[in-house]
Amino acid sequence: MTPLVATYRLQLRQGVDFDRATELLPHIAELGVSHLYLSPIFTAEGGSTHGYDVANPAEIDPVLGGRSGYERLAAAARSQRLGIVLDLVPNHTVLSPENPWLHDALVHGAASPYARYFDVDWTAGLILPILPEPIDEMIRGGAFEIDRDAMRLHWDGGWLPLAPESAGAHGIADTLERQHWQLRHWERERKRLTHRRFFNVTTLIGMRIEKREVFDAMMALPLQLVRGGLADGLRIDHVDGLADPKQYLQRLRAAVGPDVPVWIEKILTGEEELRDWPVTGTTGYEANDRITRLLMDGTGLDLLDSIWRGATGARGDYAAACREAREQILSHELSAELGEMTRRVEAALAEQGMAVAEDGLRATLRALLVAFPRYRSYLDDEGATAEDEALLAQTVAEAGARLDDTRILDAVHRLLLSPAGPAGEAVLRRFQQVTGAVVAKAQEDTAFYRHTRCLAEAEVGSEPDAPPLSPGEFEAWCNDRLQHWPGALALGSSHDTKRAEDARARLIALTHRPECAAILWQDAEALDAPHPPDTSTRWYVLQSALALWEPDRDDLEERLAAHLEKALREAKEVTQWHDPDEAAEAQAGDSARALLADWRTHAPDALRELVRVGESLSLTQLALRCMIPGVPDIYQGTETGLFALTDPDNRAPLDPAAPVNIFGARKRELLRELLSLRRQHREVFAQGACRLEQDGDALRLIREHRDDAVVLRFARDGSILPEALATRRTADARHNG
Repeated sequence: MTPLVATYRLQLRQGVDFDRATELLPHIAELGVSHLYLSPIFTAEGGSTHGYDVANPAEIDPVLGGRSGYERLAAAARSQRLGIVLDLVPNHTVLSPENPWLHDALVHGAASPYARYFDVDWTAGLILPILPEPIDEMIRGGAFEIDRDAMRLHWDGGWLPLAPESAGAHGIADTLERQHWQLRHWERERKRLTHRRFFNVTTLIGMRIEKREVFDAMMALPLQLVRGGLADGLRIDHVDGLADPKQYLQRLRAAVGPDVPVWIEKILTGEEELRDWPVTGTTGYEANDRITRLLMDGTGLDLLDSIWRGATGARGDYAAACREAREQILSHELSAELGEMTRRVEAALAEQGMAVAEDGLRATLRALLVAFPRYRSYLDDEGATAEDEALLAQTVAEAGARLDDTRILDAVHRLLLSPAGPAGEAVLRRFQQVTGAVVAKAQEDTAFYRHTRCLAEAEVGSEPDAPPLSPGEFEAWCNDRLQHWPGALALGSSHDTKRAEDARARLIALTHRPECAAILWQDAEALDAPHPPDTSTRWYVLQSALALWEPDRDDLEERLAAHLEKALREAKEVTQWHDPDEAAEAQAGDSARALLADWRTHAPDALRELVRVGESLSLTQLALRCMIPGVPDIYQGTETGLFALTDPDNRAPLDPAAPVNIFGARKRELLRELLSLRRQHREVFAQGACRLEQDGDALRLIREHRDDAVVLRFARDGSILPEALATRRTADARHNG
C-alpha cells in the first residue's frame, strides 16, 4: 500500500483516456503526490464528458482504453510510485438502453431479474419523460418507426427496446400500450415520475444498492481491482443519495479490509459532524470552507455587504433566499419528488387508519422539506439517534410555525421516527433521499446565484452567510479533525466547485480590499453600454470577471459569457433552463465583454491590487491545505494556477505544456516544497497536534510530534507570503510545552 502524502485529481474523457493519462504521469509524480485520483473509469453513456452517467458498472469503458488500457496505466503508475484512487458511483446509473441491466428491465419489466436493481415503481410502468414533443403529436406526425428485426422503437434522437412479441400489426399506439415503459413529453409530464432520479436529472436512475444482490453486482469490478492490486483507494460519489449509507459503507469496508482508504463525498452543513462510519473521511469540502473563512476579513465583508446592497438594492438575508428557492424548486424542478412523497405518506398513514386530504398533506411535506436544515438524517433499522431526533424536532417546529394546522405534521413526525411496515419504511427511505436533492438544487444551484455579496462564500460545502473564523476557532477545528478524521481529504478545487481555488482567492481578496471593489464597481457603471442588464447581474459580472481575469488569454469573453448564461439560468430570476430569455442572457454577455475590453485597454490599479492580494492568498490556501490534518487533494491544473469558473469551465483537459507565468511557477514550487516536507515528516503530519500562534502581523501554524515540528508562517490578509520549515524542538521547549 502506497503511503498517503497527497492525491492528484485527474479528469478523464474529453481527449484524456488511459494512454493520455499515462503520458501525464511524469508531470503528476514530479509534484510529489502519492496517489492518482481518477474520475469514473466505468463504461458511461456514449459521448459522456464526465463519466458519472455510468451505463455498465461491470465494465471498464472501452472509450478510455478498456481493461487492458487501465492495467497499463496502473503498471505505469506503480513505476512512478503512484497509487490509484477510483471514483465509484453507487447511487445511480444512466437511464438509457445503453445500460445493459436497464435494457433487460425495459424489455421484460418487473419479470426481469434486473428490475429490482432500480428504484422504480414497476406497477405503474417506467415513465420516461424524454420526448421532444407530446406523444400524440409525434404519433400523428409519423415520428416513430418500428424495427421488427431488432425489436426497437426509433424516433429522431432516440430509441427503446420493445417487449417480446409486442410489435403487432395494430399500429404505433397499440405497440406503445404493450410496453413496460411509458413515453412522455419531457415538459408536459415532468411532474409525474415512477423512478428515483439523481437530484432533478431524469436521465440518471436511482439504484437499490441497499439490496445485497445489487451491491454485489455494482461493486464486483471495483473490488476485483482493489484485491488485484490495481487500485489503492476509493472515493464514493453522493453517499447521501443511498437508502442506507451506513449499511453500504459497512459492507464496503468488510469487502476491502481495514487498510484501504475510503473517502466519501459528503457535504457537512454548518457545525454538522460526520457520522461514525467506517471511512477514512470526506473528500474535504469542509476543509475548504474553514480555510476560506479563516482568510476572510469580517470588517471588510461587512463593508462589501453594504456596497452590494447599495449598488443592487438587495434586501433580506441568505436564509430568506434559501426558503424562497426551496419553495420554488418544490413547485418546479422537484415537483415530481414532492408528489411521490405525498402518495407514499398518504398510503402509509392510511395503513394506520388515518385518512388525510391530499392538499393538506402536500402542504405539510412542503413545509418539512423547506425547513430541513441539512442534506439528510440517518434513521435506519436501529432507530433514531439523539442527534436525528433533535434534528427532526427542530425541523418540525419550524415547519409547524408556517402551518395553520399541525395535526398532519405531527402524524408525519411520528411516522418518520417509527415507520411501521413496508409503506412506512418506504416513506422514511424516500424522505431521507429527497432532502439532499432539495438542499442541493435550492441552495447550491439557486440561492448561491442570488445571494451574491461575495462569491467566495457561495461554494459547495459552504454557506454564504457563515461568519469568518478566528485563529482559535480554526485551531480547535484542526485538532478535532486530527482526533476524528486524520486521513480526510482537504480539497481546494474539484470538478464540482463553483470556482477554482485561485479564482476564489481573488474573491476572498475583496474582503481585504473592499475599497477596490467600490472603485471597480464605479468604473464598470460608467461604461457606455446601450442595454445593460440589471444591477444584480452586473455585480455578479464584476466578481466573475475578476475571478477569471488573465489578460494573456484570448478566451475570457467567451468563457465568461457561457458562465453567465448558466449562472442566470440557475438563479431562475430573469431566465431559466426550460424557458430561456435569450435577450437577457445576451445583455449579460455584452456587459461582460464591455468590462473585459475596458480592462484589456487599461487595467485599473484596483484590479491589479486585487490580483496581487489574490495571488498571495492562493499560496496561503495551498499551504494551509498541506499543513492541516488530513491529506491534501490537488485538482488538475491548480498546481500552476487555475482561474476557472464552474463546470464545464473547470473541466478542461490538463495541459502540462501550457505556458506558466511567475505566479504559476511560484505556486508549483511551493507545492513541491510542502509535499517534500510531508514525505520527510510523515509522523508530524499524521499525528502532530496543531497550534496557531500570533507572530507580529503574521500567524504561525505549528504541527509538532515528539521532537519534530513543521511551522507555517502566513498572514490572513495575504501581506506575507507563506513559508514553511521543519525544526527540531529543544529540551527547554519540550519541558515548557
